[in-house]
Amino acid sequence: MPGRPAKVIVEPTVPAETADLFRDNRKLLLRVRAGWAPAHRRRPPALGLAARVMATVSALLAVAAGLWFFHAGRYTPFVAVMTLAALLVVGVLAKPRPDAEVERRHEVERQVYDSARRYAGRYVLREDLDEAARALMTRAQAAVDAVMDSRVNAGGLLDDVRNAVMLPAQEWGIARLLAKLSELRSEHREVVAEGITPEVAAVAEPLGHALDSSEAAVLARVEALERYAGHVAEAERAFRARDQIERLGARLSSYEELLAESGADDSAVPELSRLTEDAGRLEQALRDSVTSAYEAFRHLRE
Repeated sequence: MPGRPAKVIVEPTVPAETADLFRDNRKLLLRVRAGWAPAHRRRPPALGLAARVMATVSALLAVAAGLWFFHAGRYTPFVAVMTLAALLVVGVLAKPRPDAEVERRHEVERQVYDSARRYAGRYVLREDLDEAARALMTRAQAAVDAVMDSRVNAGGLLDDVRNAVMLPAQEWGIARLLAKLSELRSEHREVVAEGITPEVAAVAEPLGHALDSSEAAVLARVEALERYAGHVAEAERAFRARDQIERLGARLSSYEELLAESGADDSAVPELSRLTEDAGRLEQALRDSVTSAYEAFRHLRE
């Protein structure tokens, strides 16, 4: 079954808003990992607003003073004060304001940077996984999606509440283990590729076996998810077939009426009547499939 690309997997306890921020900004997270930090600092909006208000008030006061000088016949101070007022107004109006899109991007960068530091170690990036680990992660995500997107889960025939909690936890646990496995496997291969002495080989060999055993254990978890998804798929097929049979059966009298009015062969009527029997068999098949899914779910939790 096709799966979504394993780009960013976030620990389920991380707030949903932050998790979505991480998923939408994988490349920015990579930059943070590489040591990048936003150069621009967050400027409180109140400071800019206060400065504009003060400049505006000062300009109005200057205009009032200028008018007083004008009425008093003191034209030199009038010209000086009005010039100052004009400069203040021009300063407020002409002062460049940051482009809204640029400011929004800077704000996102700050949020990603702050969140990445706060939740360090609680997300896994695609780049944290080697090729083999990515393939396993994609299989795990495909199984999770197949269960969560099924009609039998949405319809409450499965334990949808436990699925919503347990399956993301399984996905995160697999991602975390695969990230560690990928890191150690890469380091191990790098050391071995340099050429090793027999003494080092004696140490490297059991460590290599440990990596293989760990991969096998993760593979077993992925296969358990896939078995569960397989049972859910069986229940899904039975659910769909039962629904289709029930819709056809609901119109059985109309079919019989059509046959009677058209004078068609009456032998077709018994065939139509078997719809009810088929619906009963499918109902039992659905119950059996759901029971099997529950059993697979129980083994998955162990």
